[in-house]
Amino acid sequence: MKKIKVVHIVPTLSPGGAERVAVHIVTGLNRQRYEAVVVSQSGRLKCDLDRLLEEAGVEVRYLGKPPGFDYRMYSRLHRVLRDSRPDIVHTHIQVLRYALPSMLLLKHASLLHTVHNMAEREVEPRARWIQRYAFNHGVVPVPVAETVAVSLKRLYGIQQCRVIPNCIPVDYYACPQTPRREWRAREGFGDQDVLFVCVARFAAQKNHALLLSAFAQGPASDPNAHLILIGEGPLREQLEDQAKDLGLGSQVRFLGLRADIPDALGAMDVFVLSSDWEGNPLSVIEAMASGLPIVSTAVGGVPDLFESGKEGFLVQPGDVQGFSNSMAYLSRNREVRLSMGMAAARRARENYDVAIMVQAYEELYEDLLNHSHRRNAESVLRKSAIPI
Repeated sequence: MKKIKVVHIVPTLSPGGAERVAVHIVTGLNRQRYEAVVVSQSGRLKCDLDRLLEEAGVEVRYLGKPPGFDYRMYSRLHRVLRDSRPDIVHTHIQVLRYALPSMLLLKHASLLHTVHNMAEREVEPRARWIQRYAFNHGVVPVPVAETVAVSLKRLYGIQQCRVIPNCIPVDYYACPQTPRREWRAREGFGDQDVLFVCVARFAAQKNHALLLSAFAQGPASDPNAHLILIGEGPLREQLEDQAKDLGLGSQVRFLGLRADIPDALGAMDVFVLSSDWEGNPLSVIEAMASGLPIVSTAVGGVPDLFESGKEGFLVQPGDVQGFSNSMAYLSRNREVRLSMGMAAARRARENYDVAIMVQAYEELYEDLLNHSHRRNAESVLRKSAIPI
């Protein structure tokens, strides 16, 4: 049987959630049925995603795009898609602005685009016409949460679409390689310390400023409480200054980007996320799989991931006091932390293992191939103003 050729296109293979989802899908596909190729518009960044694709034997094409607009991407993507002759083109994040013209020329390919964030947040306002045109001309949107589907209806008028929630390789996070005590000792923490952790890019969306204020108002009164921030981003220096101004210099640790996320999560006590908006954040699912209770703002698909009061606590976005109270409660109550953490691990294993997501995408691929709804690409392009 001829294998189905699937091409995934991402802006870059940086260690972000959307990129990680794409890699999870590609590496999980049935090799007897599918042949996958990943196209990264940027150059090789040498992060763990590159390694995972190499180990899985997945072909990766790096197009070398620098930051900012690059008109060369049109021709480079066109050559890749022409030479690959895919049956399915699966795009992520902002790549439609470059990939759509060539995608529409693929008369016999099925096209889909995973929407990883709220529709209003996926691309800047001036680029929304591209997404709208794509969704009206054969590109199937796949939201990662029901709230994302609602945002697609609100912004683009899409009445129905198949939701496929993000998932992770649960065992990878449930079975860290470094024992909890060893990781803590190496990083200068003791068994008695209560460690809150946030794994997130230092960007406005994640609102670390609220998290620092909440920690200062509550848990920080216990000298054994510490806030561990893992990630990088443009606001790091500003947040480091805020931590100092709040007198948290000895209780807040900025660890930068880490390759040992499962080990780090395994050494923590509580996971915290203070975002103002989200799609369906992998970081929460990873923490749940690691057996951590969650304190998070109730944004995007987060309320669908766990039940407040059972696996953690949901707080309204912007509620510093509510966030602080939830953190302080878990800081004081070890047994509650443990019971919520076990419940979170159970929920992750039952609902969010990567095999569930991969199966859902395979079923969608088969449906698209068996019930092609594509308009004739040539007629579409003759009516369009999209440059080729």
